[in-house]
Formats: sequence, C-alpha cells, structure tokens
Amino acid sequence: MQHHLNRWRALWNPNRYHGWGRKENFFEGWYFKFVDPTERHAFAVIPGISMGSDGRQHAFIQVLDGKLCRAGYHEFPASAFRPFSRWFEVRVGDNSFSDQGLSLDLPELKGSLQFSNITPWPKMLGAPGIMGWYSFVPFMECYHGVVSLGHELDGRLEVYGTTVDFSGGRGYIEKDWGHSFPSSWIWVQSNHFDGPASVMASVANIPWIGSHFIGYIVGFLLNGRLYRFATYTGAQMRASLGEQEVYLSFKSRRHRLEITAFNAGGTGELVSPISGNMTGKVNESMQSVVEVKLFEGPRLLFEGKGRNAGLEVAGNAGELLTEQWRR
Repeated sequence: MQHHLNRWRALWNPNRYHGWGRKENFFEGWYFKFVDPTERHAFAVIPGISMGSDGRQHAFIQVLDGKLCRAGYHEFPASAFRPFSRWFEVRVGDNSFSDQGLSLDLPELKGSLQFSNITPWPKMLGAPGIMGWYSFVPFMECYHGVVSLGHELDGRLEVYGTTVDFSGGRGYIEKDWGHSFPSSWIWVQSNHFDGPASVMASVANIPWIGSHFIGYIVGFLLNGRLYRFATYTGAQMRASLGEQEVYLSFKSRRHRLEITAFNAGGTGELVSPISGNMTGKVNESMQSVVEVKLFEGPRLLFEGKGRNAGLEVAGNAGELLTEQWRR
C-alpha cells in the first residue's frame, strides 16, 4: 500500500523516485550537469538504479567529463540506492543528490556543491511536468523530467585531486525513468548564453500501442518566461542533419524556435538502459555550440549562441527527420 502511495506522490512530483515496489524491467536516473565559472571544467554526474528484466539489480553513478571526453561508470549494490518519498533526494553509497545540491565521494570528484535560484519546469493543471498529459499514460517506454532549467552553483570539488571552485558556475538537472531509452533520439541542452536564457530540446521515436510516433518536448527560457513546444501542445516540427550539425525548428500559433547545434568537440560514451539493464551505449558531447532564434510572428525576439551545450544523436536518427512541417 505504501508503495502505491509513494508512486502516486511521485506522479505529481516528477523529480522524485518512481520505482517504489518495482523489482525488474525498470530504470531511473537523474542527470546533474555543472560547469565552473571559467568554463574550463564541465561535468555530468548521473546517479540511478537498474532493475533488469532478468531480476538483476544494481545502483550506479556515471561521470561524464565534458572537457576530456571520457566517462566512468561506478556500480553499487542495489541496497546502496536510498530514495526519499516525500521530497526529491537520492543517496547512492556516500553520495547524495537533490535539487538543493549534491555531495560526491567518487574517484574523479569529491566534495559538495549547493544550488540556488533553481528554475523548475512549471506545473500546470493536468500536466505535472514536462511530459504534459503523457505523464499519466502507464505504458510509456521512457518518461522524462526537467528538475531545473538552470541554477547557480556554490562550493568546491576536488577534480582528480585538484581543488576547483565552482562558485558562480551554472548547473542543469533532468531525469529519465521507465524500462528502455527510445530506439532513436536527438537531445540538445545549453544554459550558457550571453544573457538569461536556457534551452532544452528532445525529439524521439515513441512506441505507441503497436505503432510509434515522433514525439518532442522543447523548452526555451528567456528572461524568466518559458516558451514551450511539444507534441501535446499541438506544436509542429522540422528536423534535418548535416555533417556536424543538427537543425531543429518548432512552431506554435504565435512563436517559432530555430535551433542549430554544432558538434564542436569530442564525445564521451555513456551507458543507457535496455529493459532495465544498463547495456546500451550513447555518445554525448558537452562541447557543442547551439545557435537559437526565437520569433513571434515575423519579429525576432532573441538570437544567441549557447556554449557548453550537451548534444546526443542516437540510434537511427534518420527516422526522426522531416523537411516538411509536421506534428
């Protein structure tokens, strides 16, 4: 009974753990990105839990060094994973993670950071998080959440044994849960613009009752206002790939968002879930540059470049592309 209550609470609070009572064919992970003020150090740390369809379980923390383009995977017994039910906090061994900060005791990173002025994805009636009403569909392959589109950092970390001050840097937090990542997806994120802006765009092939559809969730935060473009809002999209570029466009009745992401550096290889087991692979760049334009009708509201951008193009991305506007 308590498991059902905890899951119900998590449904309305997507940041929290959703796997209460689950034993197999399930994963959940949170993605904490942090960049120091000099922008010489950029990391993503991903704590989570894996429950394979074979019943095997383990907790993990992945570390992606965006500058050195290398990743580490630290495995823990499942008993080392300790989520909280009434607020968002997760502990894995001697490491802790929340929307207020994190504490790390890993070979690469040791110390703690505090977060301030976090920017959560706004809750709306019937839409507790970024997935809108899809949050309530019980058979989705993968669910997505954004904990903070951007926040400020305070604190120091030992990075490979050398102390680095992250105070004044920028952070970002999102998460995924379900049983498998999609067969293909494109993901772009940056909150390092010259000015108060942040962008996150995700396009993926979504299984749906014996078929599939191309789903997308996009948020562009500008001066405190969030411009949303998503499958469930009725927005339309276009997508194409160049040699080293990704082109994404989204439009609603009033606004159009154009995103061009350039892979400006190397990638690190992360592990991804398949049927709950962490057996997939995905390459992520944290050195990409993303150009963003926002229009209201014909009027240009914003034009800028985002640095330290995360970029993933995974699976058969060709099935996501469309030269014509489509829903």
